[in-house]
Amino acid sequence: MIDESLLNSLSNKEKEIFKKGLEDLINQTYVIEDEYKKLNESYMSLQDFIAQIIEVQPNALWVLDVNGDVFLQNSEAKKIPELLKKIDTKQSTGEIECNGSFYLVKVALHNDKTVISVTDITEEKRKERLASMGQVAAHLSHEIRNPIGSVALLASTLFKRADIKNKPLVLEIKKAIWRVERIIKATLLFTKDLQLNIQHFYLDELNEECDLAIEQYTFSKDIDFSFRLPHKEIKGDFELLSLVLQNFIFNAIDAIEEDDKDGGRVDIEYFNDEIYITDSGKKIENKNILFEPFKTTKTKGHGLGLALSLQIIKAHSGKITLLDHKKGFKISLGNRK
Repeated sequence: MIDESLLNSLSNKEKEIFKKGLEDLINQTYVIEDEYKKLNESYMSLQDFIAQIIEVQPNALWVLDVNGDVFLQNSEAKKIPELLKKIDTKQSTGEIECNGSFYLVKVALHNDKTVISVTDITEEKRKERLASMGQVAAHLSHEIRNPIGSVALLASTLFKRADIKNKPLVLEIKKAIWRVERIIKATLLFTKDLQLNIQHFYLDELNEECDLAIEQYTFSKDIDFSFRLPHKEIKGDFELLSLVLQNFIFNAIDAIEEDDKDGGRVDIEYFNDEIYITDSGKKIENKNILFEPFKTTKTKGHGLGLALSLQIIKAHSGKITLLDHKKGFKISLGNRK
């Protein structure tokens, strides 16, 4: 507060100088306040810009403060908060497995901040594993097919010469050989890129393929089969789509065999451009691993049937859906008319 007696002691000229200085001071205050607002707006804009840069990153990103608390993170990081607890910030790079997925972790220090970048490499790991499997499968198939071919030829010869009472035993041998050959084929198909042989055919041609397939499969219970695919022309790989239906049929047979009931039923029907495969067998125990390769809850099988089927259907621009109202699956083939 200005002393009034001091003002009164000033001359008119001094008062004018004092007034002018006071006005300049006030104006300067406004200028400083305006610059502060602009600086604050610029700072907020910079923060938003940095947040946008972090957000558009395809990988998970965390920025930690000096205490190790999260200073900044993007939406990808928010999806996997449990992963942050497993990261060793003292290591600049490394790989971590979390909830069945694999991640590549990179850590960088900047002043008092720690920047952590995490990239999902699960698919790359899967491709590496499949490539290795493909090499092994190709080698094994070559080594196995020769003796299996000889056994198949001998079994056919034996079937012609065997007594009637022994023919069922030889027939079971032939079925077992067919099953081994089918496993080899499925493994080779799964571990390499599918090459579709697209052609026009009628869906009901697959009915006969399904009938022939169950003649080659061994089961002990009384099972009713109903294959009712219509005389409808589509485009697709006939052999691979036939293999898909066979996989579902064999899975259904195995489920009925493992069930407590004395018999069962397997149905293949067609509604609204979609194929439905249902059965009355044992319920699915773990839906989360249905399409995981080499994972199965069945006592029979190698865990490739559904994984390969999904791969084939995706190659046809379609999808496989687990039914809610009934035990079974729905296959959509996409635009293959």
